[in-house]
Amino acid sequence: MLGKTFKGMTDAMLAWQTDRFRELQVSDDGWLVTVRPEQVVEIAFDGVQRSSRYPGGVALRFARVLRYRDDKAPEEVDTIDTVRAFLT
Repeated sequence: MLGKTFKGMTDAMLAWQTDRFRELQVSDDGWLVTVRPEQVVEIAFDGVQRSSRYPGGVALRFARVLRYRDDKAPEEVDTIDTVRAFLT
């Protein structure tokens, strides 16, 4: 996990995402909902910073949802190493 964002989402997108992620849910501890890694989401961001808050050790600055990528498989997404390469 690199953070959380609701920026860039319309009410309709947020409602769809909520329903979709409930379909993919494997656990919910009241704060963190874990989902099966099946939905690709395209995220824009302005930068990457080190963060002890998230397991990956980095957080996205000014992250926003662009779109859901049903044309992409989870195996095609960037990795945490790709994101870490943005650190300066």
